[in-house]
Amino acid sequence: MSFPLHPPVKRSVTIAGHPTSISLEPVFWDALEAEAARQALPVNALVARIDVERMEAEDPPNLTSAIRQWLWRERSGQMAP
Repeated sequence: MSFPLHPPVKRSVTIAGHPTSISLEPVFWDALEAEAARQALPVNALVARIDVERMEAEDPPNLTSAIRQWLWRERSGQMAP
């Protein structure tokens, strides 16, 4: 089964009062919005949580990469080591 591939879509989010732009493919935006709804959080709040977790890493990835990895872990039911 094939599915259409789409380029990233840039959206603005606010983290700790600071606006930033994030480019994610629509499938990741959909997953992020669904996870935020599941946790009863605004998307900005979930992105802020992911950002805090990202900054705790020994070699932090960029925020977009951290969001993709976080979503993959959540959807896979895996927790970070």
